[in-house]
Amino acid sequence: MRSAGIERDNVAMPEIPLVVQRPQSGLSLHAGAPLSRVKTDSFLAPTRRFCHASGNRNNAKANMTNPRAQAQEKKAPLGRRVREGIKRFFGPWGMFVRGFIKHPVMVGSIVPSSPTLIRHMLKPVDWQNTKLFVEYGPGVGTFCRPVLERMAGDATLIAIDTNEDFIDYLRKDIRDSRFIAVHGSASEVEAIIAAHGFEKADYVLSGLPFSTLPAGVGPAIAAATHRVLRPGGAFLVYQFRARARDFLAPHFARIDNAFEWVNVPPCFLFWGWKD
Repeated sequence: MRSAGIERDNVAMPEIPLVVQRPQSGLSLHAGAPLSRVKTDSFLAPTRRFCHASGNRNNAKANMTNPRAQAQEKKAPLGRRVREGIKRFFGPWGMFVRGFIKHPVMVGSIVPSSPTLIRHMLKPVDWQNTKLFVEYGPGVGTFCRPVLERMAGDATLIAIDTNEDFIDYLRKDIRDSRFIAVHGSASEVEAIIAAHGFEKADYVLSGLPFSTLPAGVGPAIAAATHRVLRPGGAFLVYQFRARARDFLAPHFARIDNAFEWVNVPPCFLFWGWKD
């Protein structure tokens, strides 16, 4: 006699083999296979990639928050760090001294021009009608900054120097769209301004030591400067010897001159006008 409950029959389930196939890797997993035969690398790869990426992020974060680790990673050689420290300590004056030692015949003085000399030298310039101002031997930019302060917004200042150290310094130090620093010779001024879209210059300023330049260079610079100036333009020259006038005289019929005591050392000033 059977009870009134629910009657359950025992049903035999057929054994279905479990097979997972990956044609590319040849991996198969079926019931009863030893665990050692299962290749688990493919299953753990995503997890490993995640852990690796997390580790990289943690290391980067540690470097950002740990100044010592960051300093060690970017630590420069001792000699380079010493040179950079000296450059920062002495600033433009140190760069000027370095340029004088490296090229003594191309740098007029070991001391930059005084503010009084700068004002005196630039006083005759007609800034409202100046579109292109050129400077030879800008050094560390002692004149460049006052010229840029006086120039109109659409004017251009081209500074030319044979000392590549000075040019690199000026390009990094002066952030003005009107300023162009060129590594080259003043005797090539015509080709240099033409390369920047100009035919003539309004004013050319020079502190190059004409008396100590190599033979033939001084006369070549004076001749090229006269050719590049527009009518009514002027060649502004400050020198420590009056002999500089001899380089200007063959090309400029009218030369104004003055002497500035408030400078180290005091110097002669010349304005050669192209009439």
